[in-house]
Amino acid sequence: MADLLQITDSNFDEEIINSDIPSMVDFWAEWCGPCKMLGPAVKELAEEYKGKIKIVQMDVDKNRQIPAKFGIRSIPTLIFFKGGEVTDTIVGAYPKSHIDEVLKKLL
Repeated sequence: MADLLQITDSNFDEEIINSDIPSMVDFWAEWCGPCKMLGPAVKELAEEYKGKIKIVQMDVDKNRQIPAKFGIRSIPTLIFFKGGEVTDTIVGAYPKSHIDEVLKKLL
């Protein structure tokens, strides 16, 4: 299973806001236990939705502007985008099935 694309403050608009397909950004950090628990499910979903929904990660320790712009206060936070607009947000480590339900609404 390939690692997820890590996006940055500098390529966020290009990768997410201007994307032709819906996307989900997993805001995380290396030291975050719940983020590590959620990681395998996010990677599995990225494989399952490949070509339909872009699923990426952003390290909040290495990128400050975008997490601040979206008011990220706790991690993991998943933000879902369609047409450059936020459609849903999940804060916390939820089961894969819950995340899958939100992803299905993007299609």
